[in-house]
Amino acid sequence: MAGRGRVSGAVASCVLLLVSLVGCAGHPARDTAADAVQRVLDRRAAAVLHRDAAAYRATGTEAAGTTSLGNLREVPLAAWSYRLTGFHRTGDTATADADLGYRIEGYDRAPLTAARTLRLTRDEGRWHVVSDRPAGKAAEQLWEQGPVRTVRGEHSLVLGVGQSAETLRGYARLADRAVPAVSRTWGTDWSGHVVVLVPKSLDGMAGLLGAAASGYRGIAAVTTGEAGASARAPADRIIVNPESYGVLGALGRQVVLTHETTHVATRAHTTAATPLWLSEGYADWAGYLGSGRPATEVAPELERAVVDGRLPAGLPEDADFGFTGDAARLARAYEGGWLACRLIADRWGEVRLNEFYRAVGEHRQRAGAVEAALRDVLHTSPEEFTGQWRDYLRAQLG
Repeated sequence: MAGRGRVSGAVASCVLLLVSLVGCAGHPARDTAADAVQRVLDRRAAAVLHRDAAAYRATGTEAAGTTSLGNLREVPLAAWSYRLTGFHRTGDTATADADLGYRIEGYDRAPLTAARTLRLTRDEGRWHVVSDRPAGKAAEQLWEQGPVRTVRGEHSLVLGVGQSAETLRGYARLADRAVPAVSRTWGTDWSGHVVVLVPKSLDGMAGLLGAAASGYRGIAAVTTGEAGASARAPADRIIVNPESYGVLGALGRQVVLTHETTHVATRAHTTAATPLWLSEGYADWAGYLGSGRPATEVAPELERAVVDGRLPAGLPEDADFGFTGDAARLARAYEGGWLACRLIADRWGEVRLNEFYRAVGEHRQRAGAVEAALRDVLHTSPEEFTGQWRDYLRAQLG
């Protein structure tokens, strides 16, 4: 009996030891290295936020350097943090997946998140960052392309790489005119300021979008942001293609910045229910408002089609707005959306145009959104509106 008791005690001890190794329900115990790496990333984030070069170097290898920290010198950061989302360790080397969250002071209501992949090594029991790069096909950050120069406007923050201060001040002046113009048109239920990113080249723009440069050749600027974003969403970013933007005249540059600023202002009301002819058409309508330019100057491709007897049968489809397709088709799509919004403003008034835009965005899904807004706001039907739009094209462009 005594011997049997000793065996039972030994078995119990082994069972307790096994439980301590595998955890509850048979799951392996968490690799404490992940916790150690998270602490390293926390220290690294604090070093970035406080511009502490020595503390930053202490979290990385000599190869990692402090280039990124130096490139961020002029960026007004209010927050910077890493959150581990994946961890893969082989001995003294590891790969960590993390979400980088950062917030620009005075512009972002909530952190903007970027997926990152970090490589680390362990030396004398301490983990160090070897590299910190965009994860997979994720977009680059501006400071990865070089030292960031910052210019503050009255309603804007312009961040550039490879651009002179005077060039960036030019963007700020245009943005500062665009913001109040958009507020007069759309209203003031938005942040009332914009963040403009100006990379060195088209390739730099493509890197900030995580896309191929060929898809944005000839595109002067784009706006990134979350459709239907809440008030807690970070500010949108207007990203400029300096090569295409640089060949525009004074009016063209102002129209582009006002167009993109309109996207920022309308973002919370631009949802999956909003067709591109409405979101892009409204932004162009706001951009050209007050320019005095006739429809034939603003819509030359569509004018050519109308004159040649190729009057569109219906409003532009989302697919017509693809950047990688036929340039003339893309131009006709933008021009057709602009003229549809111009028609609403001319026939029903600017207030109704804004109400129509909001009503479409409030719909839960694309199906039925435009139809319901046409009925409830403009008291017409899709068939009637399409006919009126086609007549409007003939009158303005024929």
